[in-house]
Amino acid sequence: MKRILFMILFVATASIAFAQSNGSVNVSQDDRIESLISKQRQLYKLDSSFSGYRIHIFMEIGNEALKHAEDVKKQFEKAFPDIPIYLTYAEPYFRLRAGDFRNRVEAEKCLRRIKPKFKEAFVTADMIYRPKLD
Repeated sequence: MKRILFMILFVATASIAFAQSNGSVNVSQDDRIESLISKQRQLYKLDSSFSGYRIHIFMEIGNEALKHAEDVKKQFEKAFPDIPIYLTYAEPYFRLRAGDFRNRVEAEKCLRRIKPKFKEAFVTADMIYRPKLD
């Protein structure tokens, strides 16, 4: 009895899966939906930053701080061309922070890559840029 029930279920499942794989789907949407999507993209471009994480590479104060920051930035860009780095000034410090990570796990993973060359690096909360939409 169990075998017969199993065979019936197997055949029914296989026929449903086969029928679904050969079908096609037609989507009809209201024209207003495209208008809403367009408006959302415009808002997204205007507000391009949100809370996330970056890797803090450098911070210095003083007359030579900007020159040192630019030198460290060049070293970082040469070592890690795939990771964006940002030079900022928040009185009285020049800072270098790298990456745009949405969560701490992503930032920590990248930190393991960076740490051998930049020993003082650490993860910090920061405002990051949203990924670009096409």
